[in-house]
Amino acid sequence: MAGNSQRRGAIRKGSSKKGATTGSGGKRRRGLEGRGATPPAHMRTNHPAAKRAAAKTAQTKGRTPGRPSPRKGDDGPELVLGRNPVVECLRAGVPSTALYVAVGTENDERLTEAVKFAADTGISILEVSRTDLDRMSNNGLHQGLALQVPPYRYAHPDDLLDAARAAGTPPLLVALDNISDPRNLGAVVRSVAAFGGNGVVIPQRRSASVTAVAWRTSAGAAARLPVARATNLTRTLKSYADAGLQIVGLDPDGDTTLDEFDGGTPTVVVVGSEGKGLSRLVRETCDAILSIPMAGPVESLNASVAAGVVLAEIARQRRA
Repeated sequence: MAGNSQRRGAIRKGSSKKGATTGSGGKRRRGLEGRGATPPAHMRTNHPAAKRAAAKTAQTKGRTPGRPSPRKGDDGPELVLGRNPVVECLRAGVPSTALYVAVGTENDERLTEAVKFAADTGISILEVSRTDLDRMSNNGLHQGLALQVPPYRYAHPDDLLDAARAAGTPPLLVALDNISDPRNLGAVVRSVAAFGGNGVVIPQRRSASVTAVAWRTSAGAAARLPVARATNLTRTLKSYADAGLQIVGLDPDGDTTLDEFDGGTPTVVVVGSEGKGLSRLVRETCDAILSIPMAGPVESLNASVAAGVVLAEIARQRRA
Protein backbone atom coordinates (compact mmCIF):
# COMPACT_ATOMS: atom_id res chain seq x y z
CA MET A 1 0.00 0.00 0.00
CA ALA A 2 1.39 3.36 -1.00
CA GLY A 3 2.33 5.97 1.54
CA ASN A 4 2.31 5.01 5.19
CA SER A 5 1.87 1.33 4.47
CA GLN A 6 3.48 0.22 7.73
CA ARG A 7 1.03 2.16 9.98
CA ARG A 8 -0.76 -0.22 12.29
CA GLY A 9 -4.43 -0.50 11.61
CA ALA A 10 -4.12 0.52 7.97
CA ILE A 11 -2.98 -2.83 6.56
CA ARG A 12 -5.59 -5.02 4.94
CA LYS A 13 -5.39 -8.54 6.27
CA GLY A 14 -5.79 -11.53 4.13
CA SER A 15 -9.40 -12.30 4.95
CA SER A 16 -12.71 -12.15 3.14
CA LYS A 17 -13.79 -9.03 5.11
CA LYS A 18 -12.78 -5.76 3.50
CA GLY A 19 -11.54 -2.75 5.40
CA ALA A 20 -9.31 -2.28 8.43
CA THR A 21 -9.85 -4.78 11.23
CA THR A 22 -7.17 -3.80 13.74
CA GLY A 23 -7.78 -1.21 16.46
CA SER A 24 -10.93 0.08 18.13
CA GLY A 25 -10.68 3.72 17.12
CA GLY A 26 -10.48 4.76 20.77
CA LYS A 27 -13.77 3.15 21.81
CA ARG A 28 -12.10 0.83 24.30
CA ARG A 29 -10.18 3.67 25.89
CA ARG A 30 -13.32 5.77 26.22
CA GLY A 31 -15.19 2.76 27.56
CA LEU A 32 -12.76 2.54 30.47
CA GLU A 33 -13.34 6.14 31.49
CA GLY A 34 -15.52 6.69 34.56
CA ARG A 35 -19.07 7.96 34.11
CA GLY A 36 -19.01 10.11 37.21
CA ALA A 37 -21.06 9.86 40.38
CA THR A 38 -24.36 7.99 40.34
CA PRO A 39 -27.22 10.54 40.07
CA PRO A 40 -29.74 10.80 42.92
CA ALA A 41 -32.74 8.49 42.80
CA HIS A 42 -35.18 11.28 41.89
CA MET A 43 -33.07 12.09 38.79
CA ARG A 44 -33.12 8.57 37.34
CA THR A 45 -35.78 8.32 34.65
CA ASN A 46 -37.42 5.00 35.57
CA HIS A 47 -36.77 5.05 39.30
CA PRO A 48 -39.91 5.13 41.55
CA ALA A 49 -38.53 8.18 43.33
CA ALA A 50 -38.30 10.02 39.99
CA LYS A 51 -41.90 9.14 39.18
CA ARG A 52 -43.07 10.40 42.55
CA ALA A 53 -41.15 13.64 42.07
CA ALA A 54 -42.65 14.12 38.61
CA ALA A 55 -46.16 13.53 39.94
CA LYS A 56 -45.60 16.02 42.74
CA THR A 57 -44.31 18.61 40.27
CA ALA A 58 -47.32 18.10 38.00
CA GLN A 59 -49.65 18.50 40.96
CA THR A 60 -47.94 21.73 42.03
CA LYS A 61 -47.72 23.35 38.60
CA GLY A 62 -50.96 21.99 37.22
CA ARG A 63 -51.43 19.91 34.09
CA THR A 64 -51.77 21.08 30.51
CA PRO A 65 -55.30 22.51 29.99
CA GLY A 66 -57.54 20.02 28.29
CA ARG A 67 -55.35 17.05 29.17
CA PRO A 68 -55.96 15.97 32.77
CA SER A 69 -54.66 12.59 33.78
CA PRO A 70 -57.25 9.83 33.21
CA ARG A 71 -56.09 8.04 36.36
CA LYS A 72 -57.71 9.51 39.43
CA GLY A 73 -57.80 8.42 43.02
CA ASP A 74 -60.79 8.55 45.31
CA ASP A 75 -59.70 11.97 46.59
CA GLY A 76 -58.91 13.53 43.21
CA PRO A 77 -61.01 15.48 40.69
CA GLU A 78 -63.74 13.57 38.92
CA LEU A 79 -65.46 13.91 35.54
CA VAL A 80 -69.23 13.88 35.19
CA LEU A 81 -70.02 12.62 31.70
CA GLY A 82 -73.02 13.08 29.46
CA ARG A 83 -75.22 16.05 28.61
CA ASN A 84 -78.12 15.39 31.00
CA PRO A 85 -75.90 14.66 34.05
CA VAL A 86 -73.72 17.71 33.32
CA VAL A 87 -76.74 20.00 33.01
CA GLU A 88 -78.31 18.53 36.17
CA CYS A 89 -75.10 19.09 38.13
CA LEU A 90 -74.81 22.68 36.91
CA ARG A 91 -78.45 23.37 37.77
CA ALA A 92 -77.93 21.93 41.24
CA GLY A 93 -74.92 24.14 41.84
CA VAL A 94 -72.38 21.33 41.99
CA PRO A 95 -68.96 22.93 42.60
CA SER A 96 -67.13 22.57 39.28
CA THR A 97 -63.75 23.62 37.97
CA ALA A 98 -63.94 23.04 34.21
CA LEU A 99 -66.37 22.22 31.41
CA TYR A 100 -64.87 20.18 28.54
CA VAL A 101 -66.52 20.38 25.11
CA ALA A 102 -65.37 18.13 22.27
CA VAL A 103 -64.52 19.85 19.00
CA GLY A 104 -67.25 19.34 16.40
CA THR A 105 -69.92 18.32 18.93
CA GLU A 106 -73.44 18.75 17.56
CA ASN A 107 -75.16 21.58 19.36
CA ASP A 108 -78.49 21.20 21.13
CA GLU A 109 -80.39 22.85 24.00
CA ARG A 110 -78.50 20.92 26.70
CA LEU A 111 -75.09 21.86 25.33
CA THR A 112 -76.13 25.50 25.00
CA GLU A 113 -77.49 25.52 28.56
CA ALA A 114 -74.34 23.90 29.95
CA VAL A 115 -72.05 26.43 28.26
CA LYS A 116 -74.25 29.32 29.43
CA PHE A 117 -74.28 28.02 33.02
CA ALA A 118 -70.50 27.65 32.98
CA ALA A 119 -69.98 31.11 31.53
CA ASP A 120 -72.36 32.75 34.03
CA THR A 121 -70.77 31.06 37.05
CA GLY A 122 -67.13 31.55 36.03
CA ILE A 123 -66.37 27.89 35.23
CA SER A 124 -63.56 27.44 32.71
CA ILE A 125 -64.79 26.23 29.30
CA LEU A 126 -62.15 24.18 27.51
CA GLU A 127 -62.50 22.93 23.94
CA VAL A 128 -60.68 19.63 23.39
CA SER A 129 -60.52 17.05 20.63
CA ARG A 130 -62.91 14.13 20.78
CA THR A 131 -59.93 11.79 21.04
CA ASP A 132 -58.69 13.57 24.16
CA LEU A 133 -62.17 13.48 25.70
CA ASP A 134 -62.40 9.75 24.93
CA ARG A 135 -59.11 9.21 26.72
CA MET A 136 -60.16 11.31 29.69
CA SER A 137 -63.45 9.44 30.12
CA ASN A 138 -61.96 5.96 29.51
CA ASN A 139 -65.22 4.66 27.97
CA GLY A 140 -66.18 7.42 25.52
CA LEU A 141 -69.73 7.78 26.92
CA HIS A 142 -69.53 11.53 27.22
CA GLN A 143 -71.74 12.78 24.34
CA GLY A 144 -69.13 15.46 23.70
CA LEU A 145 -69.52 17.03 27.14
CA ALA A 146 -67.79 16.51 30.50
CA LEU A 147 -67.74 18.44 33.76
CA GLN A 148 -64.79 18.31 36.15
CA VAL A 149 -65.76 18.43 39.81
CA PRO A 150 -63.37 18.69 42.78
CA PRO A 151 -63.10 15.98 45.46
CA TYR A 152 -66.32 15.57 47.44
CA ARG A 153 -66.34 17.11 50.92
CA TYR A 154 -67.87 14.63 53.33
CA ALA A 155 -69.78 15.70 56.41
CA HIS A 156 -69.38 14.26 59.90
CA PRO A 157 -72.12 11.83 61.03
CA ASP A 158 -72.97 14.12 63.96
CA ASP A 159 -73.53 17.01 61.57
CA LEU A 160 -76.33 15.09 59.83
CA LEU A 161 -78.20 14.64 63.10
CA ASP A 162 -77.75 18.28 64.09
CA ALA A 163 -79.03 19.49 60.72
CA ALA A 164 -82.00 17.10 60.87
CA ARG A 165 -83.04 18.36 64.27
CA ALA A 166 -82.66 21.96 63.14
CA ALA A 167 -85.07 21.27 60.25
CA GLY A 168 -87.91 20.77 62.73
CA THR A 169 -89.00 17.37 61.37
CA PRO A 170 -88.28 13.86 62.68
CA PRO A 171 -84.78 12.93 61.47
CA LEU A 172 -84.62 10.48 58.59
CA LEU A 173 -81.15 9.14 57.71
CA VAL A 174 -79.94 6.31 55.51
CA ALA A 175 -76.81 4.30 56.30
CA LEU A 176 -75.16 2.08 53.69
CA ASP A 177 -73.44 -1.04 54.94
CA ASN A 178 -70.58 -1.73 52.51
CA ILE A 179 -72.37 -0.76 49.30
CA SER A 180 -69.64 -1.17 46.70
CA ASP A 181 -71.41 0.02 43.55
CA PRO A 182 -71.23 3.83 43.14
CA ARG A 183 -74.38 3.68 41.00
CA ASN A 184 -76.30 2.32 43.96
CA LEU A 185 -74.83 5.04 46.15
CA GLY A 186 -75.89 7.73 43.70
CA ALA A 187 -79.38 6.26 43.35
CA VAL A 188 -79.82 6.12 47.15
CA VAL A 189 -78.68 9.74 47.50
CA ARG A 190 -81.22 10.75 44.87
CA SER A 191 -84.03 8.84 46.62
CA VAL A 192 -83.17 10.28 50.04
CA ALA A 193 -83.25 13.81 48.60
CA ALA A 194 -86.53 13.12 46.80
CA PHE A 195 -88.38 11.74 49.85
CA GLY A 196 -87.27 14.28 52.43
CA GLY A 197 -84.33 12.49 54.05
CA ASN A 198 -81.65 14.42 55.89
CA GLY A 199 -78.49 12.64 54.76
CA VAL A 200 -76.59 9.46 53.95
CA VAL A 201 -73.87 7.77 56.00
CA ILE A 202 -71.28 5.49 54.41
CA PRO A 203 -68.33 3.63 55.94
CA GLN A 204 -64.89 5.09 55.39
CA ARG A 205 -63.53 1.76 54.15
CA ARG A 206 -64.87 -0.99 51.90
CA SER A 207 -67.57 1.23 50.47
CA ALA A 208 -68.33 3.15 47.31
CA SER A 209 -67.45 6.84 47.54
CA VAL A 210 -68.94 9.89 45.89
CA THR A 211 -67.18 9.63 42.54
CA ALA A 212 -68.17 10.85 39.09
CA VAL A 213 -70.35 7.76 38.63
CA ALA A 214 -72.23 8.51 41.86
CA TRP A 215 -72.53 12.19 40.85
CA ARG A 216 -74.04 11.14 37.54
CA THR A 217 -76.50 8.66 39.05
CA SER A 218 -77.63 11.12 41.70
CA ALA A 219 -78.37 13.68 38.95
CA GLY A 220 -76.85 16.43 41.10
CA ALA A 221 -78.65 15.45 44.33
CA ALA A 222 -75.28 14.90 46.01
CA ALA A 223 -74.83 18.68 45.94
CA ARG A 224 -78.03 19.25 47.92
CA LEU A 225 -77.86 16.31 50.32
CA PRO A 226 -74.96 15.81 52.76
CA VAL A 227 -73.08 12.52 52.71
CA ALA A 228 -71.06 11.62 55.81
CA ARG A 229 -68.24 9.15 56.26
CA ALA A 230 -68.15 7.06 59.43
CA THR A 231 -64.89 5.62 60.68
CA ASN A 232 -66.87 2.83 62.36
CA LEU A 233 -70.44 2.38 61.09
CA THR A 234 -71.53 0.20 64.01
CA ARG A 235 -70.35 2.76 66.55
CA THR A 236 -72.09 5.54 64.61
CA LEU A 237 -75.37 3.63 64.57
CA LYS A 238 -75.11 3.06 68.32
CA SER A 239 -74.62 6.79 68.85
CA TYR A 240 -77.73 7.47 66.75
CA ALA A 241 -79.66 4.95 68.84
CA ASP A 242 -78.51 6.66 72.05
CA ALA A 243 -79.80 9.93 70.57
CA GLY A 244 -83.30 8.47 70.27
CA LEU A 245 -83.39 7.23 66.66
CA GLN A 246 -84.71 3.79 65.76
CA ILE A 247 -82.26 1.74 63.67
CA VAL A 248 -84.02 -0.30 60.99
CA GLY A 249 -82.17 -2.71 58.69
CA LEU A 250 -83.47 -3.95 55.34
CA ASP A 251 -83.45 -7.67 54.62
CA PRO A 252 -85.78 -10.02 52.66
CA ASP A 253 -86.01 -12.27 55.77
CA GLY A 254 -86.84 -9.45 58.18
CA ASP A 255 -89.05 -9.90 61.23
CA THR A 256 -91.18 -6.82 60.41
CA THR A 257 -92.89 -6.04 57.12
CA LEU A 258 -93.11 -2.60 55.61
CA ASP A 259 -96.91 -2.67 56.10
CA GLU A 260 -96.42 -2.94 59.87
CA PHE A 261 -93.68 -0.37 60.14
CA ASP A 262 -94.20 3.06 61.72
CA GLY A 263 -91.93 5.57 60.02
CA GLY A 264 -93.22 8.65 61.80
CA THR A 265 -90.52 8.54 64.49
CA PRO A 266 -86.84 9.50 64.03
CA THR A 267 -85.37 6.72 61.91
CA VAL A 268 -82.16 5.44 60.42
CA VAL A 269 -82.67 3.02 57.51
CA VAL A 270 -79.69 0.70 57.04
CA VAL A 271 -79.22 -0.81 53.58
CA GLY A 272 -76.97 -3.84 53.24
CA SER A 273 -74.49 -4.66 50.50
CA GLU A 274 -75.59 -6.00 47.12
CA GLY A 275 -74.42 -9.55 47.72
CA LYS A 276 -74.11 -10.31 51.46
CA GLY A 277 -76.71 -7.96 52.88
CA LEU A 278 -76.24 -6.61 56.39
CA SER A 279 -73.04 -7.47 58.20
CA ARG A 280 -73.33 -9.29 61.53
CA LEU A 281 -72.39 -6.40 63.81
CA VAL A 282 -74.64 -3.96 61.99
CA ARG A 283 -77.55 -6.40 62.12
CA GLU A 284 -77.10 -6.82 65.85
CA THR A 285 -77.20 -3.04 66.24
CA CYS A 286 -80.57 -2.71 64.49
CA ASP A 287 -83.78 -2.40 66.53
CA ALA A 288 -85.75 -4.16 63.80
CA ILE A 289 -85.14 -5.91 60.48
CA LEU A 290 -87.60 -4.75 57.85
CA SER A 291 -88.74 -6.71 54.80
CA ILE A 292 -90.69 -5.52 51.76
CA PRO A 293 -93.74 -7.63 50.83
CA MET A 294 -93.47 -8.99 47.29
CA ALA A 295 -96.48 -9.53 45.06
CA GLY A 296 -94.52 -11.40 42.41
CA PRO A 297 -91.97 -14.24 42.27
CA VAL A 298 -88.96 -11.90 42.73
CA GLU A 299 -86.91 -12.90 45.79
CA SER A 300 -85.29 -9.53 46.49
CA LEU A 301 -84.78 -6.02 45.15
CA ASN A 302 -81.69 -4.09 44.24
CA ALA A 303 -80.26 -2.23 47.24
CA SER A 304 -81.07 1.23 45.88
CA VAL A 305 -84.55 0.16 44.75
CA ALA A 306 -85.33 -1.30 48.17
CA ALA A 307 -84.18 1.91 49.84
CA GLY A 308 -86.38 3.95 47.50
CA VAL A 309 -89.46 1.84 48.28
CA VAL A 310 -88.99 2.17 52.05
CA LEU A 311 -88.28 5.90 51.85
CA ALA A 312 -91.39 6.46 49.73
CA GLU A 313 -93.52 4.65 52.32
CA ILE A 314 -92.01 6.65 55.18
CA ALA A 315 -92.67 9.88 53.27
CA ARG A 316 -96.28 8.81 52.69
CA GLN A 317 -96.81 8.11 56.38
CA ARG A 318 -95.33 11.44 57.38
CA ARG A 319 -97.52 13.32 54.91
CA ALA A 320 -100.56 11.61 56.37
